[in-house]
Amino acid sequence: MTNQHLFLFGGGPPFTEGLARRFASVCASAGPIALLYVPREGTSWMSYAPVLTGPLETHGKTDFFHFPLSGHPTAAQLATLKQSAGIIIAGGETERYQQFIVHTPIGAVIQERYQSGVPVAGFSAGALLAPDECRIPAIDQWDGRDLVLEGLGLLPDAVLSVHYDTWDEAANLQQAFITTGSLYGYGLPERTGIYLNNNQLVRQEGPLPVVLKRTEEHICQPSSPPSKASSGKITES
Repeated sequence: MTNQHLFLFGGGPPFTEGLARRFASVCASAGPIALLYVPREGTSWMSYAPVLTGPLETHGKTDFFHFPLSGHPTAAQLATLKQSAGIIIAGGETERYQQFIVHTPIGAVIQERYQSGVPVAGFSAGALLAPDECRIPAIDQWDGRDLVLEGLGLLPDAVLSVHYDTWDEAANLQQAFITTGSLYGYGLPERTGIYLNNNQLVRQEGPLPVVLKRTEEHICQPSSPPSKASSGKITES
């Protein structure tokens, strides 16, 4: 069985120190790391990109493919994505990421690469795409209403909340966990990252994430400070 590697973050970049190292270590030796983003008017992606690439460069990764998302990806863009050694989905307006990725040629490539063992990382909006359902809370919507769209299905039988602390997502996560009958629920605060290997949570870094499991609740213990990197393995209580 090919190992599958998923890295999810409750806020925007950068990677936490240990998860940057882990992501770099599970990338294929050949091929670029694809950086998928929705361009924002009035901002420069190339000025912002080092926030994402810097921690990975520290661990020897220097080949990056910058992929601005749109409804009309070129054949060359898709071909390069198919050769990617790792895939990172940035943050921003979640609904636009969902529009450009889910049920599109881009999403199909991401799913295929992930199943083949290529690591996928998602920050904020990018993380919300991972489950079967992409659940966008009212606070992240222009019209102030919750929105549930289809996700990529990289993280099956789970619901996910990002910005868990700043968006006060406890009630939303609990409600989604109950109504969907999911096996797991993950509430990721700002600056928190988790790593799942074959859909099993094996490492977390940053502020305490909330992890719900059917019939009982388990909570990850906080990791050591980045300067004193620990194994980061979870313990259950």
